[in-house]
Amino acid sequence: MATSVWRAIAGNPLRFLRSSWPWRSLAYVASTVAVAGAAWVAVLVLLLFPPLLLLIGMPIGALERHRLRLLTSDQVRNPHATAPGSGLAWARLRVREASTWRELGYFACLQSVLLLLDTIALFVAFICVILLALPLFVATMDPGQIQIDLVAWSVDTVGQAFAVATLVGVPATVVTLYGISVLAGGQAEFARWLLAPTGTELSRQMDELAQSRNRLVNAFEAERRRIERDLHDGAQQHLLLLTMNLSLAEMELAGKNERTGELVGEAHQQARMALAAIREQIRGIHPQILTDFGLAEAVRELAERCPIPVEVDLVMPGRPSPAVESTAYFVVSEALTNVVRHAAATCVQVSGRVMEDRLVLTVTDDGRGGADPSLGTGVRGLADRVAVMDGTLEISSPRGGPTVLRIDLPCRCG
Repeated sequence: MATSVWRAIAGNPLRFLRSSWPWRSLAYVASTVAVAGAAWVAVLVLLLFPPLLLLIGMPIGALERHRLRLLTSDQVRNPHATAPGSGLAWARLRVREASTWRELGYFACLQSVLLLLDTIALFVAFICVILLALPLFVATMDPGQIQIDLVAWSVDTVGQAFAVATLVGVPATVVTLYGISVLAGGQAEFARWLLAPTGTELSRQMDELAQSRNRLVNAFEAERRRIERDLHDGAQQHLLLLTMNLSLAEMELAGKNERTGELVGEAHQQARMALAAIREQIRGIHPQILTDFGLAEAVRELAERCPIPVEVDLVMPGRPSPAVESTAYFVVSEALTNVVRHAAATCVQVSGRVMEDRLVLTVTDDGRGGADPSLGTGVRGLADRVAVMDGTLEISSPRGGPTVLRIDLPCRCG
């Protein structure tokens, strides 16, 4: 299937005429006339507030970008910057934008040249419809009332009407459909040229998107730290105090009431288990060692707690941003967990360096290999987490090993 009206026009004529492209082009041209007519009404209303005429191209531009979907599957982005607030500040920003003036220029063309061309095209299409419907028109009329003159021809019978429809109407309709499609395609290209964002505007939008993403990541990290702090200073301290009190009660009841002592001992053990569990939860949310001493020390602590020997060769010239540190730490943590669970490895090596403002970390194990990201969500989840930070994650895991997981993150150590 052709992906644009130009490819459809350049293709097989029969396939083009049987496709939806002629009708989509006709709908685009007809809707252009409708939009231009409605816009003239808006102009008459806005003449009461002349300064607003400078911004009349904006709603027309938004509508035209949406109408382009009739002729292309690509969505045309809004070229305008995000405006702070509304009112005069919004209006001042819009008036200073080049895209606003391009939209105003397109509006002027729409109300003049494009309206004229599309009206002529629709009129020609209407004439073609009359020619094709001529046999039906002649057949339903009284023979004595028929007198149709076509240039030098006089049509007064159904046979003559069929001849005109076949010899004139059909070729004229085919040519008209091609002409309307060319007109619609050219008009769509003109609209895209004026209404789509320029390279500078796209770069600005990408910068805004990156800043917004960084704000979300920082807010997420701040919330994670708040939860970790609340658990550490609140629930953990209460559990620690409960464990101490139960220990004292167990010692007081020793030898006095055997059953009560057993129950208190069981409660003491459960409180200790709950305390250990909440400490693991706190470490999983955001380990304190990562905040206090940085990524290298936090990874070394992971290595010490891992049941498989882990060699750490991580050199950091300074502290990257908290978001980068957190992302790198949890990727290494999850990678070590996967090695312990699935790899049957005997040793793991974690290495990392900062090169040209990029943190490159690798986790290598001598396990059985064969890790396939498509078979589970674990590696895909890590890749998504790294991608949020504008980083990349690659994994090499041939059958028989070794498995190498490599992450690359933007990093400006301070």
